[in-house]
Amino acid sequence: MAKVSMTVNGKPASGDVEGRTLLASFLRDELGLTGTHVGCDTSQCGACVVHVNGKAVKSCTMLAAEADGAEVATIEGQAAPDGTLNKIQQAFQDHHGLQCGFCTPGMVMSAAALLKENPKPTEAEVRAYLEGNICRCTGYHNIVKAILAASGQDVTAIAAE
Repeated sequence: MAKVSMTVNGKPASGDVEGRTLLASFLRDELGLTGTHVGCDTSQCGACVVHVNGKAVKSCTMLAAEADGAEVATIEGQAAPDGTLNKIQQAFQDHHGLQCGFCTPGMVMSAAALLKENPKPTEAEVRAYLEGNICRCTGYHNIVKAILAASGQDVTAIAAE
């Protein structure tokens, strides 16, 4: 067992982990942050996306020990302390960018990384950025619309689907 310490959503967190413990498992099982979903364990679906030192990573492919000393942000840290949704979460709600909700945490975390890198992406850029995230319920149309809306762009001309 190895001791790992990191800052998760602005708060110190630590625990003992086996060398093979994935960051996703540490977050879910040790810290109780179950918003980070594990859908495939092979980095295909993107439901487990978190930010490590400001970069979006699929936490099912990163060992917890690799995040020792890192700043980690999960979906639980995205809303304001009073529970108010951030602009991306609110846009997902307003534009029906979710259905069953399983992929939503990873989509929101990926969207946050995209908008940090590219504050005003085009529809094509949003779609390209989300290629590592799978949603089995939607055609991505409303997810893309929500991300464009969160970037402050006018989406009224985009038809609902």
